[in-house]
Amino acid sequence: MEMVKMNEDLLCIRAKEDVTPLLAAAMRGRRNMVSYLYSVTPFQELTTVERLTLLLATVSTDMYDVALNILERDPNLAIAKTATYGRITLKTMNAVDTRSTSFAHTVYGWIALGEMARKPFAIGKRSQLAIWERCLKYIWFKGFYKKALRRTLAHELVEVLWEKVGMLSINQMSSNLVQHHMTLLIEAAKVGNIEFLNILIRSHPDLIWQADEHGKTLLHIAILYRQESVFNLIYDIAATTNSIALSIDEKNNNMLHLAGELAPSSRLKIVSGAALQMQRELLWFKEIEKIVPPAYVVKKNLDDQTPRDLFTKTHEGLLKDGEKWMQRTTSSCMLVATLIATVVFAAAFTGPGGKSLDSGTSIVLESNWFLLFFISDAVALLSSSTSILVFLSILTSRYTENDFLRSLPTRLLLGLTALFISIVGMVVAFSATCFLIYSRETSRVPIVIAALTVVPVALFVLLHYELWIDIMRSTYGSRFLFRSYKRRLFHLGEDDEWAIWQYKF
Repeated sequence: MEMVKMNEDLLCIRAKEDVTPLLAAAMRGRRNMVSYLYSVTPFQELTTVERLTLLLATVSTDMYDVALNILERDPNLAIAKTATYGRITLKTMNAVDTRSTSFAHTVYGWIALGEMARKPFAIGKRSQLAIWERCLKYIWFKGFYKKALRRTLAHELVEVLWEKVGMLSINQMSSNLVQHHMTLLIEAAKVGNIEFLNILIRSHPDLIWQADEHGKTLLHIAILYRQESVFNLIYDIAATTNSIALSIDEKNNNMLHLAGELAPSSRLKIVSGAALQMQRELLWFKEIEKIVPPAYVVKKNLDDQTPRDLFTKTHEGLLKDGEKWMQRTTSSCMLVATLIATVVFAAAFTGPGGKSLDSGTSIVLESNWFLLFFISDAVALLSSSTSILVFLSILTSRYTENDFLRSLPTRLLLGLTALFISIVGMVVAFSATCFLIYSRETSRVPIVIAALTVVPVALFVLLHYELWIDIMRSTYGSRFLFRSYKRRLFHLGEDDEWAIWQYKF
């Protein structure tokens, strides 16, 4: 008994700045250590400030099961006011971001919700695991099970925090209700945290039409930060009214002006190459152009700029980078295509096996391997010639803004595809020649050589498939970029409010 008492005392010993062993482990993200220390640390011995700090640390380090357990044991932590306990800013805690005064000067539940708002991939669609996800626990996919469980716990944590803080806001902070709610929603919209938005908007759908202190709604934020998932969700709900499309911000910018701004670098880099980045920016501008009234297309802001003028000015550097990237890529591919065309053209008239002195025709003309050689050589010649012509058309293009929307990416895709076909045709012709000449002497040599010809083809695919997929997705998959979410609204009954149910594709 004496030994147990001593261990409990050790668990409550504070280090510098009153940090307990449990809090130190939580701040460093040591999940296994936190699980053990939390189970043996006397919770009642922790002060309110220590509990609050522990709650924020576990939320920041994705230990949502521990955070939920803390809130279950002390529900008042979610509504503890900063005016009472002060701002928790331990110098030793770098994980929790409490610099945002919008969160820090209210209740600690807002700080935790603000932390969750900045985690777009942490929250799942449901607060309970699906049946198939539970089955993963008993098979080889335990890693997927743990990830799914963590996402459902994050969803449940947001719901618990929002239930506590939302009720407090309605009862005690009605004057700042919209400001606090919009701050959370805007933080989530900036990073594309669609599940977080869904949970909050479900209980307060009217926030869709609210604007922040700069006159921007959630739809404006989605456009400014190029978050297509948030844009699709918000626009589908707000499509019944034109009030959002007609709204302007404090600088007299409408939605199309915001689409004319250059996207943040983090959103530009989701596609490879400046040319494809320019294409994605044009797709956004064209989509928003369909939404706003026709008068807004030529409407000027306070800087005397139309949306198109603003787009041209802000994307001038990206346009030049896109031109350089396209020319550099095209020149390299064109060089390879020219070499292949030269080789296969010469091979077509030389022919393998030599020629008959009497007739002048190939001595292996009747062989099936010769037929395969001739066909593959012809395919390689035609496809390499096609790729040369396509790449030449790219090099001689005008490189206007609209060329980056469809014309240039389509040509580059066609050129890369033709180049790949020419490489395949060349190596097949080479393999057929090996079988044609050496199969009579030894059958092993041509088989080994034919097997090795797969290496350059596989290497080309491995090194260029990401570019090919990006072009394919940006050019032909863009029609699904701004897709509709099918959802339904249900009545809450007693509260007489409308909420948005979990969206489905």
